[in-house]
Amino acid sequence: MEINSRLPTVPNIRWFDRVQSAWRLIGISPLGLIMLFIIGITPVFIKNDYVLRLMVVSLMFATQAMAFDLTIGFINVVNFGFAAFVGLGAYTSALLAVNLGVSPWIGLILGTLVAGVVGFLLGILTLRLRGIYAAIMAWFVGLALMSLVTVNVDITRGPLGLVVPLFFDSAGQIRYFYIIFPIMIGTLIVLRLLTRSHIGLAFRALGGNLDAARASGINPVKYLVMNWTIACSVAGLVGVFYAHYFGILTPAVMHTKSTVEILAIAYIGGRGTLWGGLLSAFLVIPVFEYLRDLLAYRWIIYGLFLIITMVFYPRGLVGVVHMIGNLIKRLYTRLTKKS
Repeated sequence: MEINSRLPTVPNIRWFDRVQSAWRLIGISPLGLIMLFIIGITPVFIKNDYVLRLMVVSLMFATQAMAFDLTIGFINVVNFGFAAFVGLGAYTSALLAVNLGVSPWIGLILGTLVAGVVGFLLGILTLRLRGIYAAIMAWFVGLALMSLVTVNVDITRGPLGLVVPLFFDSAGQIRYFYIIFPIMIGTLIVLRLLTRSHIGLAFRALGGNLDAARASGINPVKYLVMNWTIACSVAGLVGVFYAHYFGILTPAVMHTKSTVEILAIAYIGGRGTLWGGLLSAFLVIPVFEYLRDLLAYRWIIYGLFLIITMVFYPRGLVGVVHMIGNLIKRLYTRLTKKS
């Protein structure tokens, strides 16, 4: 009787090893997994549309902050035109839906592509500059895109507002939550994989010292434009969701104030962490909602948050979480030694 030496479980073992190695590369800690799990199951237990709407908006800001952090936290370039790419994705899908009857689901793809392509083309021009000059150029590009939308009233309806079809005909926040939540998770995983690879090393090298990175053989234009394009694509994706979630668009979505708000959330969370955007969004957005009577002081509060973060906690909320975690570990170690 012949014994088959081939083990049927080997492919499964190999598959498991691949999944395990990919998971290590993503580098999501148990605490991070718990946080994502809690956020993901919350709508199952909380049926309050107001709370769910707050969570949807927080997830939108979190996703934008992650994309913004990819640029400011890794290649050290401030994209002051970021909100313009959010608006570009939003208006692309909205105009296609209104004028040609294109489904919002297809608009998710098309809006992302348009924002990415425009970001790629403008990135080639913008990222040849350095430091403050690149930031100013990005700001002017954002203003130009917003002006185009504002002036062409016949097409975009400008400040009057463009009424956009929603994803769903009936009301209810839970379905919108389970659109934006996977978008946020997907963005986090892709950006974590990217930044923990050799591409991420190139990003950090360019952000640290562009001349030294060039001397070591890294192509600055290639990696800077890649970073910029990915960030703009994510901005466009969130923009499409924004359009078909709120159902109305005005040029205000592309305003520099929106970019500064995203910048503040990214900084408060922790620059160069990606996770920080999620933590910060779920802190800042509910706080401002709770303090609605103080909205006139919105930017003062943002300023105070930023000053406190930069002076006392340069690593942001992520740094605070790590600090608390290390403190708990030390206390646990001391207690176990005594016992």
